[in-house]
Amino acid sequence: MTKKFDKFFNRASSALNISSLSDLANTLNVNRSSITQARKKDSVPANWLLELFRSHGLNPDWLEGGDGPQWLKYGETFESDLFQVPKVQARLCAGAGSFEVGDQLEESHSFQKKWLQSKGVKERMVLMDVFGNSMYPEIKDGDTVLIDQSQTDIYAGTVYAVGVEDTIMVKRIEKHPRKLVLLSDNKNYVPIFLSNDEMDRVRIIGKVLWICRELR
Repeated sequence: MTKKFDKFFNRASSALNISSLSDLANTLNVNRSSITQARKKDSVPANWLLELFRSHGLNPDWLEGGDGPQWLKYGETFESDLFQVPKVQARLCAGAGSFEVGDQLEESHSFQKKWLQSKGVKERMVLMDVFGNSMYPEIKDGDTVLIDQSQTDIYAGTVYAVGVEDTIMVKRIEKHPRKLVLLSDNKNYVPIFLSNDEMDRVRIIGKVLWICRELR
C-alpha cells in the first residue's frame, strides 16, 4: 500500500515537475531534514499544503488525498503574481553594530509583485532580522525588515540599513556638509557623527521599506 507521504510526493512531483526530495525541499523552502522526518512519520505538514497553495495554486485536498481539482485560484492570485524575496542570515543591529554580515540565503517569502514594484526594484530587495532596541518604538528587537538595495540616495530622516566598516546597523540618516549623522529613535542612544575620512567607511545598504513582527 502506497504511503500517505509518497502519494503526496508523487502528486507534487507531477504537478511541479520536480524529481527528488531535494527539489521538494527547495520548492517548500525547508531543510532536507524536514522532508526526511515527514517521510519517516508518513505525514504531510499542513503548512506545506498551504505554501503550495499560496505559491503555486495547488489544491491542498488534491495534494493530500487526491480529492477535487488539481489547481485552485487563490483569490485572483497565481504563482505569476508572486515574487520570492530572499531572507539573508545577516542581522541588522539596532544598537552599536552587528558583525553578523553573511549574505547566505536563509529562506524566502512571497510578496505581491505589484506591491513590490510600487515600492522599488523587487530584484534588489532582501529581508533581514533586527536585534537591539536603538530604533524603538518604530523598530523593535526581533523585527524583520524589507530592504531595497537599489535605494541608496540619502533623504533626511529616512530609515536605512547602513554598513560602517565591518558592522551593519539600522538607523535614520541625515546628510550635512562633509558629515553624516546616524540617528536612533530611542533617545537613550546618542547620534553617531561621521565626517571627512570616516564617511568613506560608510556604505548605504538600502532603504527600509516595511517592518514585520511577531506578537510576543
